[in-house]
Amino acid sequence: MFEDFSAKARAVVSSARMEASRRGADRIEPEHLLLGLEREEKHVTAQFLEEHPELEALRDYLNPAAAPWGKLAGRADMPLTPASREALTAASNHAAAHHKPVETRDLLRALLMVARA
Repeated sequence: MFEDFSAKARAVVSSARMEASRRGADRIEPEHLLLGLEREEKHVTAQFLEEHPELEALRDYLNPAAAPWGKLAGRADMPLTPASREALTAASNHAAAHHKPVETRDLLRALLMVARA
């Protein structure tokens, strides 16, 4: 599934897996993917929130009090929830339609689409 993801997008999924593990989850939820985005691509989420100030609470949800990110370790075999799989599939489909690899902006767009559904 991840062969069409850029290195940064794969790093986001890896960080999401670690965030889920750190929080004691047994599956990767969409919020873990958002945490992975915040961890790996802070400028992407920062720019998005500048463009959409009504979603500023998202940053507080992702990283309360702008706590520094620590080093994480996680299970390599953690499955995705159906909503997370839907978001990653939507990002992949969007990128494929434009003949490009999945980038972190594609992940953010897909996560927001899934959240609105």
